[in-house]
Amino acid sequence: MSPFSAHPGIPTEFGAAADSIRRFDARKELTISEIPAPTGLAPHAVAFAADVSPVHHGRDSDLGTGRFVLLYDAAAPEEWGGRFRVVCFAQAPLETDIGLDPFLADVTWSWLIDALDQRSADYTAASGTATKIISTGFGELARQGDGAQIELRASWTPGGSDLHAHVEAWGDLLCMLAGIPPLPDGVRLLTQRRARD
Repeated sequence: MSPFSAHPGIPTEFGAAADSIRRFDARKELTISEIPAPTGLAPHAVAFAADVSPVHHGRDSDLGTGRFVLLYDAAAPEEWGGRFRVVCFAQAPLETDIGLDPFLADVTWSWLIDALDQRSADYTAASGTATKIISTGFGELARQGDGAQIELRASWTPGGSDLHAHVEAWGDLLCMLAGIPPLPDGVRLLTQRRARD
């Protein structure tokens, strides 16, 4: 993969930031790959997908999945508060009783903020939604019983152009949602829902 900074027409600042993301230290529990970036959100973007191992070919992980997108606009949109904006997504299945926890969304959001802070990622203007989904199967899906999942969609404005800490924090969050330690003292695991055969 050639460096972004070597591509003609790529702004130097964006190229350096995209290259810094490619140098992040991936957790061994994650399978991460670069994917086509969404179009229409910014003049320049780079995106990554992650799945919690084990991953089955051709579909998202049964333990957790996520996306990380870095957007760049030299015009520095007012709502961003800078030229860069990170947009991320993380999703993981849960045991149903954990999905019913009234504090689940708050805990999920706090894990993102904690992950960014523990990685010393410089950021401002963090925002997002944490959604818990409870489902019940009917008809031919009745044998699957009840299910639950947590989904986090978030964005923030990173400081500087060395952004490997931001993608590493996103990876930490995805592992935490999937119930994979290590975790900081005093933080409980969300028990992962086992994939059915």
